This record gives sequence, C-alpha cells and structure tokens, in this order.
Amino acid sequence: MRVALLFIDGVGVGTRDPDFNPLARGEWLLSQFADGSGTSLQGGGLTLLETTFGVPGRPQSATNQTAILTGEPAPRLVGKHVLGFPDAALREILLRASVVKRLVRAGRRATFVNGYPAGYLAALGLPHVQTRVQDVVIPARARRRLRPSSTTLAFAAGEVALRTLEQYRAGEALAHDVTGERGRARGLDIPLRTPEESAELFWRMAEGMDFTLFEHFLADEAGHARDMALAESSLATFDAFARAVLRRRPADARVLVCSDHGNVEDLRIRNHTRSPVALLSFPPLEGAAAETVADVAGLIAGAGA
Repeated sequence: MRVALLFIDGVGVGTRDPDFNPLARGEWLLSQFADGSGTSLQGGGLTLLETTFGVPGRPQSATNQTAILTGEPAPRLVGKHVLGFPDAALREILLRASVVKRLVRAGRRATFVNGYPAGYLAALGLPHVQTRVQDVVIPARARRRLRPSSTTLAFAAGEVALRTLEQYRAGEALAHDVTGERGRARGLDIPLRTPEESAELFWRMAEGMDFTLFEHFLADEAGHARDMALAESSLATFDAFARAVLRRRPADARVLVCSDHGNVEDLRIRNHTRSPVALLSFPPLEGAAAETVADVAGLIAGAGA
C-alpha cells in the first residue's frame, strides 16, 4: 500500500479548553484531547506518539523531524533537542538513514509536493527541477545563514528533485499554507488555490508514487506567537485540505496525518510542549506498533511493498 503523509508542525494532544487550546474551538481531525475525547475519525484510527525520547527539555523540530524521516531516536543519539534546522550531527543521520533514500534504493518512488523558490534551493545546493526563470536571488551574505530543513534533506539524501514555484504555477506543486496566501502576501507571483483544488493536485502528483509528503508549519508559528486567530485559521485550512485529500483517497493508499511535537494546543506559553502527538491513519493501522514519532518512518518504509 502506498503512503501519503500530511505532516503538520507543532500540534500536540492537550487539554480540551477553548480558552487556550484552539483545537477545542473546532471539530477538526486533529481535535483530539488528553481525556480521550475528540473528533470521530470515520474510516480512520488514532495512535498517540511520545515526543521526548526521554531526553530532558522540550522536543524540537530538527531532532523530531529527523526521527520521523529516519526511524532513528535522533534526540537520544545527539543527546539533546535541536530546534529549527538540523545541525551537522542530524544532517549526517538524515543523509545516512533517510527513509526516502531507503525507498529509492528499493526501487520505489517518493515525492515532496511543497514548492520552493528555485533560487532558495539552488543557494542550499539541494536537487530541484530546473526552471526557466530564477524567481528569487539570494545574496551571498544571506546564503551563509541558510540551512536546509529535515524534510528537504531527507529527499536530497534520496536524490529526489524538489519542486519549485514554477511548478506551483503550473499546478505541479503545493504551497505550504495550502492556499498560497502567504506567498502572495510576501510578493510572490503565484495563484491562489482552495483546499479542494490543492487536494486534487496532491493526488495528481501522488500518482505512481509509493510515498508522498506534504508539510505545513503555520500552526507551529501560531503557537510561538500565541496567536489564536492565526491558529484557528491555519488549523481550519489544513483540516479542509486533509478532509479533501481523504475524500479522494485511492483504495491502494494509506493517508497518515501527524506532527513532530506539541505547541499550538497550549497558547498560554510560547514554547513547545511535552505533549504526545496524534498519529491519524486512514485506513486504521492493523498490527503495526507505533510508540514514538520515530515509528512513523517504519510505516513509510513499507510503502509500496
């Protein structure tokens, strides 16, 4: 069975209190709570995943996304939680153990549907589809500060070309916010799309692929900003997209929805939380044990087998 992963950064399973938890303000798929209540998942199943790996401190994106995309307990291996972008130790783990690399070596196909400015990918030295126009020029001084994400490195390790804004305009890539509104607000010449339109394009890009990834990170930004309005809007848009993806799910595909750590479920603080995260699977997992976020890689590794 091929696998599609809708990854959303910074969404944990917390207390059902609408005063500080935006997930309690809607009946979204990820509106799952610590008391066991939550939105019914018709045709799907819920597994709670641990995020700390027993390492002191708050879980962070670089280490936990590395764990998701390699299956290795990255925080334990490096002895700490690494925020933001992978450091040298995490880059080594990703380049060595990327689940995308394993799939490609096994003769299977993987794709990352998010579109990036080609100039940004070029500045990072990441493989990408060649474009006719250089949409963004990164000054030399700024290039030294750029660092690739765990997701882009995982695909680079498998020598899978990343998608560009030129492909987004052609309907061959998605915006990280689903609709393209953020890119338009920042001056990018890209079309706006509805969640339904993005879901239709998602499955078009997933055709013939054993593993397809989409990444969304606005919920994490909302959590750090303690911005309830941004949290609600980003969660609502992601949910509309996820539900549209599920409505179109082919019989031979499993759709997973998961996060790397908690954050937005508690807007009383700006930091990540130690809460578990929800792993949603459509159809439900049968006989596959998953305890930490690193176990998601095993589900991906079985794609197409």
